[in-house]
Amino acid sequence: MASASQTKFAADEERRDSDHISFLRHRRWRWLKVATVLSLVVIVSYLLIDVEPRHNGGTWYGYTLGTIGAGLIVWLALLGIRKRRMTEGKWSLKAWTSAHVYLGLALIVIGTMHTGFQLGWNVHTLAWALMILVIVSGIYGIVVYAMLPEKISANRREMTKGEMLDALAAIDRQLDNASQPLGRAESDLVIAALEQDPFAFGIVTRLSGNYRKCRTTAALKAFGEGAVHDEETDKVVKLLRKRRAQLDQIRRQMKLRALLDIWLYVHVPVTIALLAALTAHIISVFYYW
Repeated sequence: MASASQTKFAADEERRDSDHISFLRHRRWRWLKVATVLSLVVIVSYLLIDVEPRHNGGTWYGYTLGTIGAGLIVWLALLGIRKRRMTEGKWSLKAWTSAHVYLGLALIVIGTMHTGFQLGWNVHTLAWALMILVIVSGIYGIVVYAMLPEKISANRREMTKGEMLDALAAIDRQLDNASQPLGRAESDLVIAALEQDPFAFGIVTRLSGNYRKCRTTAALKAFGEGAVHDEETDKVVKLLRKRRAQLDQIRRQMKLRALLDIWLYVHVPVTIALLAALTAHIISVFYYW
């Protein structure tokens, strides 16, 4: 019977693969063009408009950019809610996501020009720094969604997620039977490998791909892969090699999926922190204004 972690792995792998690139090209790069024009307008106006004593968030120009930036941040954060409503048309999810990406990048210009490059150890700079962190994590998400789905598909080797798990289970049954004639010490090595949950390793191990505590690998080392064995032991060693190869495929799949999903564990919490810092920033500005 599959463990809960195995079931979760299969369920995660069964999620429908979306087209992660088409939203970038939505309507012939419409939102890239909008974001580019917006950024250029902000940069040119920043250079041409003279404010006293110098550009900063407290000038009329700074307040204007701050209002635009704050509105954009709140609107972009609503994408999570928008994802729960699958509709077509002018503001389809694809259109909203495309706008989310490109207007989010435009925030680098808007937010930085808003500060007037007057940064320090305060809540205002904290809001700006969190905004940059959210944008950087979003860029990472775009990159991995552009690169990794193809690698995930290649690693499957035309196997479904269920087939990968079934192949591992079949090898385990063969190993269990083949280890019966072995001595106690050798049999215990196989039992230890079979009893280890291959999905119980933490996120750091999954991301690094370094499974130092893998009992299957430990059993192969104990048997001596290059040593000469009797027929029964040789059969077990061959099955252990097959098990390790199958585990390697599954673990590569988990690593690629983790790389694909890990950015959300940064992007979403930091977005929440940004909204909190932005609120504190706005309240403090009006309090001291």
